[in-house]
Amino acid sequence: MLGKALADLKAAREKLAQNSRNSSRPPSTRAPWEQTQEQDETPVASAAGEHETKPAGEPGAQCQEKPSRSTPANKAAKQDAARPGRRKGAPGHSRTQALPIDAEQVHAPHGCARCGRPLEEASHAHRPHNARYMLDLVPAAAGGSGLVVQHTKHIYWEMLCPCGHWSRALPGRCDEEAAWTVKLSEWHLAGPTLVAFICALTQRMRLSRAKVREFLSDWLGLSLSTALINQCVHEAARALEPVVEQEILATVRNVELLYADETSWKEHGKLLWLWVFTCATATLFIVGRRTREMVQRVLGEGFGNWLMSDGYWAYRELDQRLRCLPHIIRKARALEEGFAAQGCELGRHVLDVITTVMQAVYEARGAPPPVGLRESHAPLLNGLLQHCLRLADCPHEKTRALARELLNDWDTFWVVLDHPELPLSNNEAERALRHWVIARRIGMGTRTAQGTRAFALLASVIETCRKRGVSPWPYIAEVIGQRRQGLPAPPLPAPAI
Repeated sequence: MLGKALADLKAAREKLAQNSRNSSRPPSTRAPWEQTQEQDETPVASAAGEHETKPAGEPGAQCQEKPSRSTPANKAAKQDAARPGRRKGAPGHSRTQALPIDAEQVHAPHGCARCGRPLEEASHAHRPHNARYMLDLVPAAAGGSGLVVQHTKHIYWEMLCPCGHWSRALPGRCDEEAAWTVKLSEWHLAGPTLVAFICALTQRMRLSRAKVREFLSDWLGLSLSTALINQCVHEAARALEPVVEQEILATVRNVELLYADETSWKEHGKLLWLWVFTCATATLFIVGRRTREMVQRVLGEGFGNWLMSDGYWAYRELDQRLRCLPHIIRKARALEEGFAAQGCELGRHVLDVITTVMQAVYEARGAPPPVGLRESHAPLLNGLLQHCLRLADCPHEKTRALARELLNDWDTFWVVLDHPELPLSNNEAERALRHWVIARRIGMGTRTAQGTRAFALLASVIETCRKRGVSPWPYIAEVIGQRRQGLPAPPLPAPAI
C-alpha cells in the first residue's frame, strides 16, 4: 500500500509540474504570472492544442435520470420539441425590412429557347416576368473608401420570337448535389461580396451566427436571420469545394515537403479529429476519424515525398518521414524533472543528444562539415540507442513509453543528419492549427456533418490564400459569383511576390 501511495504521489506531482515546455499543453494555459518567468528561457515548438485529451462526456454526464414511463405520443412530442426549426402549425415569418432600391439590372434572353434565333431588345417584344432583390457590398463612390450596402433589383424579361415562342431569362444556378442540402444559385438575397464578408466574420473573426446578425444590424443596418447567415456560410463552402478537391489537394500531394498534424474536434458531441496538411503554398484541412485511412485519403497511395509529423502511428507506413524533435524535448524534460531515477537519467541523456544534434545541423546549414554528420555522431547515437533498449521494458510507464517511442521511429529522428536542410520541428502544422483550435474552444465545434464539411473547406481556402500572401475574401466572392451562374470556379491566386 505504501508503494502504491508513493507511486500515485509521484504521478500527481509530475502532472502538477506540467507546463507548455515539458508537455503538449499550449502556451495559452500558462497563468499570467508564469509567462514572464518562462520568457527568458529558450522556447520550443508549441503544440497548438495537438493531442488534447478530454473526457468524452460533459461534466455531470454520469448523473443519469431515472427512467420514466411515457406513452409513444409523449415521446414523439418530446422529440418534436427538441428538434430545431419551426414547429408544425406554427405561423411563418417573412422578411419585413424594406430598404430603398439603389440600382436596377435587367436580364434578357440571348436567344429563342425553341428555335435558337438571336433575340434583341430593340426588335422583339419583351415584358418582365419575374424579379428578385439582392443585397451586396460594393466599393464606395469615387473619392471614398471602404464598402457600402447596395440594394439591387434584378428584373428578368421574356421576349417574343417570330416563331411565336416566349423565351425567358432565368437566374443562374448550379446543379444540385446529393451531399449538399444548400442550393447554389443567383436567386439569393445576399450577394457574393456580402457572403464573403459573412464568412470573414464567422471563420476569421470567430463570431457566432447570432453575433454576426447583431453586427450586421448595428453597423450596416441589415436585418438578416441566423438561418440566412448559416446558409451563406454553407453556400460559400459548396462553391469552394472544387477548388479544394482539385487544386489544394493536388498541391499537397505533389509538394516536396509536407507538414501534418491533428487535434480533437467535436461534431454535435461526437469526437472527431481536425487534420491539417500544409506546405509553403497550400493548406488542407479535413475532419474525420483518427485512422490510417484518413492519411491515405489525403496523401493517396503513391506519396513519396518528405512528411514532417508527430509520433502518431498512422504515419509510419510512409517511407520518407521526419519526426518533430521539440515533441521529444518536452517529454524528455518532463522525465528529467520527475521523481523516477531511471526516467531522470533517460531524460537528461535524450536532451543532451538532441541538443548536440540540433546545434550540428544549424552549423551545417551555414557551412557544410568536412565529415558527414551521421558518421561523426554515430557513437553518440549508439549510446542513446543502447540506453533505450535497456529501458524498453522499464516498470516506470513514462520512461518505458519514451524509450519505445524513440526505438519505433529511430531513423526518422536523425534524418536531418543526412539532410540538414530539412526542418527540425513541426511548427508549420501547429501554427496552422492554432487559429482553429481557438475557434473550437469558442464555438465548441460544429453541429452537423455539412457544417463540419463547410468549416474544413472554408478554412482550407482561407489559409491557402494567406500562405500565398493574398486576401482570400475577393477570391471567395469571385468564386461564389461564378459558381452561382453554373460556371467553373476560377483558379486560386498565384503567390504574391
